[in-house]
Amino acid sequence: MPGLYPVTFGEVELLRDLDRQDGWVLSKDGVPQSYVDLQDPTFLEFEYVRLMADVIDLLSEGPLSCVHVGGGACSIPRYVSATRAGSRHIVIEPDGLLVNLVREQLDLRSVPRLKVIVAGGREGTAKVWDETADLVVLDAFTGATMPVELATAEYMGDLARILRPGGTLLINMADGKGLAFAKRLLATVTGTFRHVALMAEPGIMRGRRFGNLIVAASRAELPVELLSRRAAGGLTQARCVYGEALTNFIAGAAPIKDGDAVMAPVPPPAVFG
Repeated sequence: MPGLYPVTFGEVELLRDLDRQDGWVLSKDGVPQSYVDLQDPTFLEFEYVRLMADVIDLLSEGPLSCVHVGGGACSIPRYVSATRAGSRHIVIEPDGLLVNLVREQLDLRSVPRLKVIVAGGREGTAKVWDETADLVVLDAFTGATMPVELATAEYMGDLARILRPGGTLLINMADGKGLAFAKRLLATVTGTFRHVALMAEPGIMRGRRFGNLIVAASRAELPVELLSRRAAGGLTQARCVYGEALTNFIAGAAPIKDGDAVMAPVPPPAVFG
């Protein structure tokens, strides 16, 4: 089972976690994409995934109707199904061979009420009905880079369309020194959603090193004080920025629109090597 596997867009590697019998890392081009524990889907290895789980745990109790843009090994759908029985999932993933690999080798069939749409993010989202999602998770990367077409005001509008009025959008992005892309993406999100919070490890939040930042957005109020406490109480004592502090973080950056010449940041080679 460990080894290299051809997929539609290149090749991925499955690596066993030597510390956990049923833990697996899905990696592409040397970049870890997903971690899953097949026996304990509530175990989340990556800090940024734990930050997303903190937001999900604070949503209203009960099963959730979820849309996931970007599949990988489906860590978040597994987590939600384990913690909120009866939840439903639509996973939008452009790599059909990767989906088949995860089904066969990482037991995706064990996740109940999960449907996969094999399509790009924008094409797949267009197929989802209006106001049907309690939660949308945008976690789509080509290698270590977020596709810019999934960071525009037009696409944020389509994600808002499929969310219920009280629904929540979670975005995983990556940025480094200066955080120019993060500021523009936050400007884009705040143009569509009234309530927005940003979470990251302190060094990443200050632009001192490259890493993942999590955006939570909703048309309804977010539990920002509880979220701040949860983030600060984690292993990396992450920060949560919202309100006036988030406005200061954005610092007048321009929203991203379709057709804008924007380059998503690429991590320095040392990050994964």
